[in-house]
Amino acid sequence: MFAALGAEVVDADKIVHQLYQPGEPVYDELVKCFGREILRPDGQIDRAQLAAAAFDGGRVQELNKIVHPAVGRKEQEWMHQVESRQPQAVAMVEATLILEAGARSRFDKIVVVTCRPEQKVARYAGRTGLPEHAAREEVERRARAQMPDEEKARRADYLIDNSGSIETTHMQVERTYAELKARARARS
Repeated sequence: MFAALGAEVVDADKIVHQLYQPGEPVYDELVKCFGREILRPDGQIDRAQLAAAAFDGGRVQELNKIVHPAVGRKEQEWMHQVESRQPQAVAMVEATLILEAGARSRFDKIVVVTCRPEQKVARYAGRTGLPEHAAREEVERRARAQMPDEEKARRADYLIDNSGSIETTHMQVERTYAELKARARARS
């Protein structure tokens, strides 16, 4: 919705996908740290295997120490590119773990999007095709590695509640974008 309004948006997960490619320093470090069992037969990182090794093995901090700094550098590069092309742009990084990564200071404002827990499960099941019980387990596993939603909401500069209708969410996004755009204009 923000992109449709004119914001420049980058998905941190897409950055991670790039960093997980063979030959990338992050790829090499992950294989060194977690072993070749995180690789598919074609040599690509099997994200599910890596997640299991990190989350189930109590090694999330090891994973984060390897991945978060590299992602942060790529995000910064991207933001500088956007600013050089379009000084009044609203540049947004879509990421789940900004606060957990200690990266808050890299951003002018933090927008947190929430919804009810049962909606998270249903939406995850819909995106992945998993049955509800498996989706619930995965959502709960991921939540244990993250800051509670209530704490994220307290730390947010803007909070968008995505629990209601698409129209209600869109109104919140429009209001937030208008404020961010005004800040971007004032900055230039």
